[in-house]
Amino acid sequence: MLKTYSYPEFAYRQSAEQREGQVRRHPLVIIGAGPIGLTAALDAAQRGIPAIVLDDNNTVSIGSRAVCYAKRPLEIWDRLGVGQRMVDKGVNWKVGKVFFQEDLVYTFDLLPEDRHKMPAMINLQQYYLEEYMVEACDKAPGVDLRWKHKLLSIAQESDHAVLTIETPDGIFKMEADWVVACDGANSDTRRMIGADFTGQFFQDRFLIADVVMKADFPTERWFWFDPPFHRGQSVLLHKQCDDVWRIDFQLGWDADPNEAKKPENVIPRIQAMLGKDVEFELEWVSVYQFACRRIDQFRHGRIFFAGDAAHQVSPFGARGANTGVQDTDNLMWKLKLVLDGKAPESLLDSYHAERAFAADDNLLNSTRSTDFITPKSSTSRILRDAVLELAHHETFARRMVNSGRLSTPTPYSQSPLNTADEDRFAGLMQPGTNCADAPVRVGGQDGWLLNQLGEGFVLLTFGTEPLPAVEIGGVRAGVLRVGVELQDPDGTLTQRYDGQPGTVYLIRPDQHVAGRWRRFDAAKIEAALRRSLAL
Repeated sequence: MLKTYSYPEFAYRQSAEQREGQVRRHPLVIIGAGPIGLTAALDAAQRGIPAIVLDDNNTVSIGSRAVCYAKRPLEIWDRLGVGQRMVDKGVNWKVGKVFFQEDLVYTFDLLPEDRHKMPAMINLQQYYLEEYMVEACDKAPGVDLRWKHKLLSIAQESDHAVLTIETPDGIFKMEADWVVACDGANSDTRRMIGADFTGQFFQDRFLIADVVMKADFPTERWFWFDPPFHRGQSVLLHKQCDDVWRIDFQLGWDADPNEAKKPENVIPRIQAMLGKDVEFELEWVSVYQFACRRIDQFRHGRIFFAGDAAHQVSPFGARGANTGVQDTDNLMWKLKLVLDGKAPESLLDSYHAERAFAADDNLLNSTRSTDFITPKSSTSRILRDAVLELAHHETFARRMVNSGRLSTPTPYSQSPLNTADEDRFAGLMQPGTNCADAPVRVGGQDGWLLNQLGEGFVLLTFGTEPLPAVEIGGVRAGVLRVGVELQDPDGTLTQRYDGQPGTVYLIRPDQHVAGRWRRFDAAKIEAALRRSLAL
């Protein structure tokens, strides 16, 4: 039990198909009710896909676990109706400080520009995140959360999967058109189908200590290399809500995890850091190792893998849960179009193309961070420490300091769904990139661009000229004009999208840019829409 949180217990209910002894086919079954599975369920519900969520537990995650959530996942959760509640409860921050020994090396700002609805980062214990999403799922039509339902086996037929489920009332079978496995790094689903999971496993261990205390540290990310209170290692400090502070201590390769997490060994480490006069209580302690690896294919027939079931990274950089949320954001709109018969099944192959590309980018960044934080040789340590010394005074060296490159979205620059630019554009909104938010006015009311884009394809245009919607096979891209339906009160939207008069953007249902042009050309936009649908 925690001092600051009481765990809910969710009721097990026998399903109708189990009571009746019938095998029923469902459009979508999600394995795992963690942050990624619950996000997938909410997204499915919003798009009109009935979703069954199976979890072998009946509560939220034990311990705070994931802590940092970045702007892009917060924008996705905002679209799903839970983001603002997370922001209101969490600790907002955007400033980080890096220390070497006794000295501050440099300070960074994750979001130096303003005019975004969501903050750069929040810190929020994972159990709150899950609790809020469970409550939203319980209210969402089409989401069926089934607690104490353990997947025993899964088999695939040509047009569906067959799942064998164990419950307190016995074992039964169910079928699914599609399955999304969100059952974590030790995914049973991945093991059952024999999917390869390859990459690098790191030997170093880290101690997580969640501490309840009243402290005057600012709400910033503080990272120490070789501090006086933990010589030769590194330490990370974050503030969470409820006066809980997360402290990560690097332990080294040879640490005994069972000994390291005993209170009589944890408390002296914290006292050395904070000082003996600071009062605190231990809330939660854990020791972890980490890996940088991913699954061979994100899609295996009727089964998709998302989150830690598909890829693992080190915790430095907050790339785990943040990346997993973007997995389901990428998948659900494609699944909806295929289920509705408006796109071919081949569209689903782009899930691997886009999200494996993003995973590889995250793995590269995570591996580099880990190598910098935990040098594997004396030569590497000498080089690292020299970089830290230079960073005191030399701007160029600060770019080389790597205490964990914080999570940012990976543009799908190589996606087969993109239509390449024919015209010259300034700024970052190239095809494959997630849309930047900006303040707008709608009907005289202040609002935000991302909240206006909806769930489908959109043609975002700059200018007052009436333009027709574009439609292919029942998939419609409606027109949203900056200057008519939307007003750009301070020019931020126009600046971020290089919105010269006549400019047109084709926006995907996951709010990524599919293509852009300097003038409306129906034939070119139709071709881009076809490409986005894998037609």
